[in-house]
Amino acid sequence: MTPRQRVLAALNHTQPDVVPVDFSGHRSSGIAAMLYPKLREALGLPSRTIYVYDPIQQLAIVDEDVLDRFGVDTIELGRAFAHEDEYWVDWTLPDGQACKMPIWAAPHRVDGAWMLKSESGRELARMPDGAIYFEQTYWPFLDDEEDLDDLAGAFAESMWTAYGSPPGPITSGPDGLTKLADGARRLRASTDRAILGLFGGNLLECGQFVYRIDQFLMMLAGEPARVERFLDRLVEMHLANLEAFLGAVGGQIDVICFGDDLGMQTGPQMSPQMYRELFKPRHSVLWHRAKELADVKVMLHCCGGVRPILPDLIEAGLDAINPVQITCNGMDATELKTEFGKDLTFWGGGCDTQNTLPTASPEEVADHVRRQVEILAPGGGFVFQQVHNILAAVPPENVVAMFDAVRN
Repeated sequence: MTPRQRVLAALNHTQPDVVPVDFSGHRSSGIAAMLYPKLREALGLPSRTIYVYDPIQQLAIVDEDVLDRFGVDTIELGRAFAHEDEYWVDWTLPDGQACKMPIWAAPHRVDGAWMLKSESGRELARMPDGAIYFEQTYWPFLDDEEDLDDLAGAFAESMWTAYGSPPGPITSGPDGLTKLADGARRLRASTDRAILGLFGGNLLECGQFVYRIDQFLMMLAGEPARVERFLDRLVEMHLANLEAFLGAVGGQIDVICFGDDLGMQTGPQMSPQMYRELFKPRHSVLWHRAKELADVKVMLHCCGGVRPILPDLIEAGLDAINPVQITCNGMDATELKTEFGKDLTFWGGGCDTQNTLPTASPEEVADHVRRQVEILAPGGGFVFQQVHNILAAVPPENVVAMFDAVRN
C-alpha cells in the first residue's frame, strides 16, 4: 500500500499492510523544537536549522529525512507553505538554541520575558525566563462586554487563535483562497502521504479562549442561554469558514482535523447530558457539513478521559479521535477497542507520553508500544501516534525506540 492507502484503509476499518504512522501530521503529534536536534543526532542525521512550526507549543517542523526514517504515512497541509526565507525570523529557544520563528509570531523581549502581541499591539501571551512555553495573558470577553457580531475580531486578540502555524496569514487577503488551493494542489502532486487539513472548529475551547476557562465553565452551569447564543454565532462563523476552506482544498486532503479538548485526567469536563444538550448537535452540524462538502474523514483532537461521551461523538459523525489519552480514567485501550473499535478509529494511544516515554528505558518503551499496537491494530481502525506531542525532556533514544518498535 501507499502511505495514503494505508491510512485510508485504517480509517475504513480495513486491515492495512502495516500499521500506519503519524508523526507531526498535526499540532498534537509533533515534537518539541528543543528536542528535535537531539533526535536528528541520535538518528545519525546532519544538523539542520530548527524551524518552529507551532509558536505557542514550540514544535519543530520535522524534515523529510526523519519522516522517511520512521516510515511516516501522514503530512500536514501547512507543509506546502512558508518555504521562503521572508516568512521566518531569527529567535532563540528557551534552552539557548538558535531557531527560526514565523514572522507573524515573532516574540518581543520585555522585562525578563518574551511576549507575543496581536496586530493591534496588545499583549496576548508571555513566557518568563525559565519557562519553555507561552501562557495566555488576555481574554477578549473576560472583562469587556462580548461582541458576538465580531467573533473574528475577538479571535485576533486571543493567544490560541491569533497565531497560526503555516500557512498562517499567507492565505489571508482577497486572493488567499486561491493561494490555499494552489498550495494544496502542489502538495498533493508531490506526495503519496495522507494529507491532513487543520481546520479547528472548536466549540468548548473557543469559549475558553475568549472568556477564560473558569469563566466559561461557570457560564455553562449558570447561564446556558448565554452560552447557546455564543455557540450559535460561533457555529455560523465556523460553517462559513468551513465552506471556504473545503471549497479550496477539499479535493486535495484526506482528513479534516477539528479540535475540542472535552476531557480531563478524571473524565469529561462536563456531564454527558450537558454535552448532548449544548455541543453534540453543533458538532454534528459541522462534521456532517464537512462530509457533504468533500470526501474527507473527520478527526477530532480531544484530550482527556472522554469515554462516557464517545457514543455521542460517534453518533455526531466522528470518524477518528486523537490522541487517545490512555492514562486517563476510563481510557483503557483494550476496553476502548472492544467497545468502540468497529465505529471509531483510534488515532493515537500508541505510547504513553505522560509517564512511559519520558522515564522508561528504550527497551521498556518498545515493549509498551508493541503491547499497545497488538491491542489497537487488529482489524484496522488504528493509526499509530504517541499520546500528544513529544516534549523537550524526553530522551531521544526513547523516541527512536518508539517508532522502530512500530515498524519492526
